[in-house]
Amino acid sequence: MPKLTIERLDLAGKRVFLRADLNAPLSAGQVADDARLRAVVPTIQYTLKAGAAVVLASHLGRPKGHVAPEYSLRPVAERLEALLGERVELAPDCVGPETRARVGTLKPGEILLLENLRFHSGEEANDEGFARELAALADCYVDDAFAAAHRAHASIAAITRYLQPAAAGLLMQQELSALGRILQSPERPLVAILGGAKVSDKLALVEHLLGRVDALLVGGGMAFTFLLALGHAIGRSLVEPDRVETARAALEAARRRGVRLVLPLDTVVAERPDSAAGRAVGIREIPDAEMGLDIGPRTAESFAGVTRMAKTVVWNGPMGVFERPAFAAGTLAIARAVAEAPGFTIVGGGDTIAALATAGVTERIGYVSTAGGAFLEFLEGRRLPGVEALTEAPA
Repeated sequence: MPKLTIERLDLAGKRVFLRADLNAPLSAGQVADDARLRAVVPTIQYTLKAGAAVVLASHLGRPKGHVAPEYSLRPVAERLEALLGERVELAPDCVGPETRARVGTLKPGEILLLENLRFHSGEEANDEGFARELAALADCYVDDAFAAAHRAHASIAAITRYLQPAAAGLLMQQELSALGRILQSPERPLVAILGGAKVSDKLALVEHLLGRVDALLVGGGMAFTFLLALGHAIGRSLVEPDRVETARAALEAARRRGVRLVLPLDTVVAERPDSAAGRAVGIREIPDAEMGLDIGPRTAESFAGVTRMAKTVVWNGPMGVFERPAFAAGTLAIARAVAEAPGFTIVGGGDTIAALATAGVTERIGYVSTAGGAFLEFLEGRRLPGVEALTEAPA
C-alpha cells in the first residue's frame, strides 16, 4: 500500500520526531563524509518551514547499548549547523527527564538532536518501553532513514505503535520511488550489475533478480564461485566451495528463463591483494599460485556493451579489490559505463558510491541510494520494517 508522506501532514505548531540516518564516518572528531547529512537536509528544511519544531534522532556506529563518547553525535550536530545555517542543539541523551525538559522548551523553527539512540540497548532490541519514551517526545513521526529501514529497531518500528501518524520523509520517498521503478515497472532491457566479495551475501538477490532482469552481470570475488561452477580453474581466487552448487543452479535458472548471466572474460591477477601491481589474463589462464583481484579490460568492455543497450541499470558492489589502486581499474570502468548508459541508472552501496566519486561521475547517475543493506533487501523483494511501520496513505 502507498504510505503517508510528510506533505500530507499539518505540521504547524507540532513537534516532529524525525528519524534520520546520520551515521556518518568520523575522523579526528569531525564528520569525514557528510553525504548522509546532506541527504536529510531537505526534509529538515521542509519541516521547519511548515512551522514545526524538529526532534531529530539517529544512531552512530555500534556502541552496543552503552554510552561511548567516541560515538557521540556532537560532530554531527556541528556539521548539520553548517549545512542548515540553523542552530542544532544536542540533547544530553535521547530519553530521560533532562531530554524531556529540553524538548518541552522547543519552539517552532528550532531543532534538537537527540544523543545516539544506540547508547541504549532498547533501541536495537526494539523495546516497547524505550519506544514509548521516544514517542512521548513528539506529536507525530517522520522516517527519513531509508538506509536503516531494514532494521526492526525501536526508533524505526516500535515507536510507530505509540506515535501516529507515521509518515515518510522526502528522502524516504525518493528512495522508494527510485527502487520501485526497478521492481514494479522498469523500462527494458533491465540490467543488474553485482559485485563484491561473496556470493553468499547476495544469493537471495541473485535468485530474485533472475525473475526480473534481462541481463545480470557478475563481477568481483563472487564471480569466481560461478566460474568454478562452470569448471574453470581459478587459482587462489576467492571462492565459496559450499555455494558452488547454488551458483550452478542459478546459471541453469538463468538459461531456463532466457536471462543473460554474464561472467568475466578476463581478470587481473597477482599473488596477494596488497601486491603493487597485477596483470590481465584470460579466465582460462589464471595461474595456480595467483588470484583474480579485478575484472580485466575485456570484461569491462563486455559489461559496458550490455549497459549501452539498457533502458534501466542497477549496480551494487565493486568489481575487485577497489581500495587498492592496482586493482581499481575495472570498478572505475564500470562506474563510467553506468554513467554513460542511456537509460535510468540507480547505484547503491558504500564502496560502489565511492567508486562513482573516484571516477567523477556521481552527478551523471539517475539516482544514488544512501542505503547499503536496505537497498539490497528491498531489491530482494523483502519487506522492510521501517517501511511497513509507516501509516498507509488515505485513499
